[in-house]
Amino acid sequence: QVQLVESGGGLVQAGGSLRLSCAASGRTFSTYVMAWFREAPGKEREFVASVSRSGSATYYADSMKGRFTISKDNAKNTVYLQMNSLKPEDTAVYYCAADDKIATIRTTDAKKYDYWGQGTQVTVSS
Repeated sequence: QVQLVESGGGLVQAGGSLRLSCAASGRTFSTYVMAWFREAPGKEREFVASVSRSGSATYYADSMKGRFTISKDNAKNTVYLQMNSLKPEDTAVYYCAADDKIATIRTTDAKKYDYWGQGTQVTVSS
């Protein structure tokens, strides 16, 4: 069982940067694979990035590679998403997700993740 709270969203101009944070409760944070998803109005929830239980391995959707960086700090019970070179099409609600049953961080299906935060809005202006 884990509770997740995202923060760090906001309004930014195209080309700018934001860092999202996801704070987790519980004492078993290190046992969870963590991921970020995003959902724009009228669109399906989209995989962004994931990180292994230890934080040593990461995986990204092709469209995010080179711009976004996910990291996991087990000592702080926090996962981060550093977003650079933001584009208007990055505008969405960003969700933090966790699961302790996933076998591979290459899982991109949102339905495979059992725990979700409330989301944080990211708006990129052109």
